Order: sequence, then structure tokens, then C-alpha cells
Amino acid sequence: MAYDNICKYLAENYPADLVRWIHGIDVTEISVLKTELNTEPIHADSLTLLQTANQILQWEFQTLPASKPSLPLRMLKYWVRLKEKYNCPIEQVVIFLKFTTSSKAYTNQLLEGNTSHGYRVIRMWEQDPEQFLANPALLPFATLAFSESPKRLLEQVAAAVDRIEEPLAFTNISACTQLLAGLRFDKGLIGELFPEEVMQESVIYQKIIQKGHQLGLLEGKREGLLEGRQEEGYAIVIRQLTRRFGNVEDQLLEGIQKLSVAQLEELSEALLDFETITDLTVWLTEHQQ
Repeated sequence: MAYDNICKYLAENYPADLVRWIHGIDVTEISVLKTELNTEPIHADSLTLLQTANQILQWEFQTLPASKPSLPLRMLKYWVRLKEKYNCPIEQVVIFLKFTTSSKAYTNQLLEGNTSHGYRVIRMWEQDPEQFLANPALLPFATLAFSESPKRLLEQVAAAVDRIEEPLAFTNISACTQLLAGLRFDKGLIGELFPEEVMQESVIYQKIIQKGHQLGLLEGKREGLLEGRQEEGYAIVIRQLTRRFGNVEDQLLEGIQKLSVAQLEELSEALLDFETITDLTVWLTEHQQ
């Protein structure tokens, strides 16, 4: 997700530069659209409307070729939603960021029965780095471009970033560059060429950290709820066993503590048919294999 956030940030803050690179046209009036497509919400990485031409340009940034549903089907779904909502010409481009030999990165259409839908594909490892090195807004993408000497390319990018004079642009472009470079280069090498404190001060880095923190809190809540259910299930099972068989050996208690919530619920029902404590021992042996 971090790489999606970086590309979205660049698309939203430097749309004209990306339009010039991806589509080879100069525009002055661009409106960045929301990426949620109703009715049943699905999200695209970047939707840009060219107001002057009444045309939608959709950019889908992919780190890995694998996708569920398949990428060609996703692109068709995006196209249908966009056509329904805006009823204007749509040009779709999928941009693969990380090098892969997968055939999925070389597929640019959906062919199924009598259904056909096409889109354009850009593979970053085939792109000429000069077009990115010449434009500060595109410098983060330069780290992923073609080069017979990748380390030398990264040094060129670092030097170009260092020449950005406007402080805020320098901080944010530097952060985006370092993060995208992580798809290709060792963290140690990146650290040698870029000051880490600059990345930590950037807007995009803070957004990623904040989002990660929010996800962490949500995951913590889920784990807390699950742990609470596990403790409750354990307590119920122990009460049932104590009423039927009296005290339960520590070894058996330890085995019960290791059971999942679903297993505790299953045991709670099963023990109604137990005749002796041996039945519990057998049950635990079968369910802990």
C-alpha cells in the first residue's frame, strides 16, 4: 500500500507532469477525481479528468502482477463504472513498478468469449531514465527505469533531488524517491545517498506512518476482541468440566488453553457426550494434531 500512496501523491500533486510523460500531451486544466467508484465501491489508484478534452485518464500502479480479480477484469470493471458515471472517452494505463518476467505484465487486454477490452501497459524497467531525470516531479520514477548501471542511476537521481531548491518540494520528492527506490535497491545504499531525516519530515511519509498506525490500532482491537472471546470460551468449558468431573489435571488445562475460539465452542458441545475424563483426553489429542 505504501507504493500506491506514493504514486497517488505524485499523481495528485503533479498531474500535468505525469500526463506529459504517460500520454505525451501538454494540458493546463486538470481535475483529479475521487478514486471511489460507486455503486458498489471499488477503488482505482488514480483517476484524472482532462477538462479541456472532456476525457478521463486512469492510471493503475501495480507493484506485483498478481491480482484478484485478474487485472484485465479489474480494468474492464473500472471502465464500465467510469463510462456509466461520466459518459466520456476513457484512456486506461497500467504502470508496473517492479521488475517481473510474469506474462501478466505483458498482457494488455481482456479476451473472454465475445468480450474484448484493451488498455495500455507501461513497464518501468523498460523506460528511458532521462525523461524522469529532467523533471523534478518525476524523479521518484527514475529509480525504477532502465539502466545498465542501476547504482550509478540512483546516484544521478540523488544528485538531481539535491538540486531541488524549494524546501517542501525537496522534502516530499526526496521521500517519494527513497520509498520507490526500495522496490529495487538495498536499504543501506539508499541510506548512503539520501538523508533519512528528510524522509521522516515529509508529508507522504507521515501519511504512510499515520495509516499504518490506524491499521495497527484496528488490528489491535481485533486481536483484543479475539482474545476476549478465547478467555470467555475457556472459562465456560472449565466450568462445564468441573461440574461433571471435578478438578481437571493441569496438563489437560494447558491443552484446553491452546484451543482456538472455534475449537472451544466445538469442545463445549462435545463434552456433553463425554462419559469420563478420558473422553476429554482423546478429544484433545485428536484436535491438537
